[in-house]
Amino acid sequence: MARKELAKAYEPWDVEEKWETHWEENKTFTPDPEDEGDAYSIVIPPPNVTGVLHMGHALNLTLQDILCRFNRQQGKNVLWVPGTDHAGIATQNVVERQLKEEGLTRDDLGREKFIERVWDWKKEKGDHILSQIRRMGASVDWTRECFTFDDQRAKAVRKVFVELFEQGLIYKGDYIINWCNRCHTALADDEVEHEAKPGALHHIKYSLSDGSGDLIVATTRPETMLADTAIAVNPEDDRFNHLIGKTAILPLVGKELPIIGDTYVDIEFGTGCLKVTPAHDMNDWELGRKHDLEVISILDEAGIVNENAPEKYQGLTVKEARKAVIADLEAEGRMLEIADHDHSVGVCYRCKSTIEPHVSTQWFVSMKPLAEKARAAVPSETQIYPEHWTKTYYNWLDEIRDWCISRQIWWGHRIPAWTCEDCGELIVAMDDPTQCTKCGSAKLIRDEDVLDTWFSSALWPFSTLGWPDDTKELEKYYPTSCLVTGFDILFFWVARMMMMGLQFKEQVPFNHVYIHALVRDEMGKKMSKSTGNVIDPLDMIQKYGADALRFTLTSFAAMGRDIKLSEQRIEGYKHFMNKIWNATRFAMMNLPDEIPAVDVTEAEGLANKWILHRLEEVKKTIAEATGEYKFNEIAQTLYKFIWSEFCDWYLEMVKPALYGEDEAQKAATQKVLWTVLSETMIMLHPVTPFITQEIWTSLPRPAGDDRSDDIATLLFPEMREQCLNKDVVKEMELFMGVVSGTRNIRTELLIEPAKKLDLLIKTVNDEDKAVLEANVNLIQSLARVDNVTIGADVEAPKASGAAVIQGHELAVPLEGVVDFESELARLDKNLKKLEKTMKGVSGKLSNPGFVNNAPEAVVEKEKGKLAEMEEEKNKLTQLKERLESVMG
Repeated sequence: MARKELAKAYEPWDVEEKWETHWEENKTFTPDPEDEGDAYSIVIPPPNVTGVLHMGHALNLTLQDILCRFNRQQGKNVLWVPGTDHAGIATQNVVERQLKEEGLTRDDLGREKFIERVWDWKKEKGDHILSQIRRMGASVDWTRECFTFDDQRAKAVRKVFVELFEQGLIYKGDYIINWCNRCHTALADDEVEHEAKPGALHHIKYSLSDGSGDLIVATTRPETMLADTAIAVNPEDDRFNHLIGKTAILPLVGKELPIIGDTYVDIEFGTGCLKVTPAHDMNDWELGRKHDLEVISILDEAGIVNENAPEKYQGLTVKEARKAVIADLEAEGRMLEIADHDHSVGVCYRCKSTIEPHVSTQWFVSMKPLAEKARAAVPSETQIYPEHWTKTYYNWLDEIRDWCISRQIWWGHRIPAWTCEDCGELIVAMDDPTQCTKCGSAKLIRDEDVLDTWFSSALWPFSTLGWPDDTKELEKYYPTSCLVTGFDILFFWVARMMMMGLQFKEQVPFNHVYIHALVRDEMGKKMSKSTGNVIDPLDMIQKYGADALRFTLTSFAAMGRDIKLSEQRIEGYKHFMNKIWNATRFAMMNLPDEIPAVDVTEAEGLANKWILHRLEEVKKTIAEATGEYKFNEIAQTLYKFIWSEFCDWYLEMVKPALYGEDEAQKAATQKVLWTVLSETMIMLHPVTPFITQEIWTSLPRPAGDDRSDDIATLLFPEMREQCLNKDVVKEMELFMGVVSGTRNIRTELLIEPAKKLDLLIKTVNDEDKAVLEANVNLIQSLARVDNVTIGADVEAPKASGAAVIQGHELAVPLEGVVDFESELARLDKNLKKLEKTMKGVSGKLSNPGFVNNAPEAVVEKEKGKLAEMEEEKNKLTQLKERLESVMG
């Protein structure tokens, strides 16, 4: 096959767009469930339609793609399903902001028109994230793209809701929930983020009803005291347990509050007396239910004080009410102390507004029966990597509360429940009812709420495969093989998928869960827009190419360790891509149009035998590391093999054979060179798909090699056990040691590269002597020496540069090569000049006036200069000592 010439420089952008389009148009990654091969399947964690690609996405996509491409190479029938999440609250917020700019609200449009408006936005903007996923080179099956709000997913959602309701696992009732005043909707517990914020602990005096004394209550939220319905003390607290059963007067309101005993009260916190406000605190709600307390809510759904509070506070916001209550308590002498107190405050995970506990009628999933199954399945059926996340998974399931699944928004799966106006019957059904199942009335009102977005994404592993229909995909690819995701949605998503998969498919949804770490900045700080340290993956792709970004992320993706990323590292791996490209260009200049039909296992020569041995070791390492999710090991193994071994050693060692007159030796070397290069490209392909594809289509082939031009479809290279040879490794280590030792002598003594040297090697055994003599021409070439003398009786002249390699003594005669007196004089001059400069910088840094008054960046720069000069001084001093040693 005639080869296609590679461009002089690797320009990733045209290459990436070309192959990205090729794979999609040719449906390279669209599997047939009826084809042979064990199934391997992954579902992409569906990004929000409102989202843009960030570095966490880039890492997640890279790791999933490595797994998918590698398993295709193992001959498996691989399906990677793409899709997006409708992101109820986030998407509705985006469209409502657009309406606000037009002077409109969703109520102005009405529900139906508003939903149409959101669909219009989705069609125009909502697939932007998918085009960005394409730029990463993700080998997903685009023909099976899913959306959590499309018809098939809607069918699955409705079936799950109806069946859980019929099983008694979904119910409707009054409960305290997390309420976002900004988004006007309920949130599940795990949709609330907690932030440490400065606050205050208010000590308030409550008088006992019988006039026998006072109780001091400490609270961070004095405004909610208007809804107090009890005071709780610990029955084991001798200070207060005698008061249990008595009552106290609620300040500013005047009503009597029962004093109850409960071990929940922390004797050590605050004053030991706890105000109980069941409508405005999750823990107080539980106390209220336990002691049958009255529930009074003083805030409406907008966070405004309502009619249940004294009239003077009605209509105030939470902040205004707090200020007014504090002022009134101080006026009555009941605010005894206000102490600074940092505490955890819940905020909405979408808009970051402070969350208010709120008693409301909502829909819930009873979680404990589902959680028990999900807990029991780990690790017996599903293994979590890294293993330490298993404990976190257990803790969440053990402490789980019922899941509030209703949301007071319009964009989402509307709850399939109707209430009969005439008899009050609640109807939940797969098909929209036309009349009441109890009284026959046609006056049915549908529930206004929609389902939590996570409800639909909890079904993702099987809904994306066509459930509830019986599909070939479902039969072939469920359960999925591995889920790759971030730890932040271990509860939001992973645990819920486990529950739903076990409940509706009676199988876990995935065999493995790989939790990847965070991508931080180079200092280890979390990336955020406010900090200004965000590295945009799309910018990096534009500057350095997708392959460079992918390789960087893979090389630092050590299990359980966060990634410290910098643009310089990505740029560095762009240089690695260039190294691969240039090495290929060199190889192709020395390969014929048709590769010789030579058996590489019979190739002679140290270089050929050694590189073939290392190739087999790399195959084993790559396969094992991928199976164990040691992604960094994949990248580091390939980097070392390609750059240090293939490029720096092998290509240099085979030049004499490639340029020589021995046609048999040349042909064998060409076949080895082609074999190593082509198989390395296949192994590298899962990490860097674009450059490897471009190179593969440019490589010549042996006669009869009818493999596809599409490297993504090729199998992993087969092992050649007969090429494994530990003896050749020992020989190569000796050879490399001699060459490197000679090069180091030249470098340390500042001998010009062009100056020819002689090399003396005093050997300690005949076996190694034979190896060195057999490769003396290569030693001369790579170490750049003229004459090499090898033997047990070799003696070095007094003025020689020396090194010891595996017991063998190397010597480079320096008489006539180095002018010792001139060199020492030059070193002394440089050292004196350096010491003078260092003295000036040290003086500046020891001056308090400079250190205290100069900008921090200026001071750090001076410290850096001093450190560099100290390092340079050490090098010059060591060189001087080495020269004096040689002279001596």
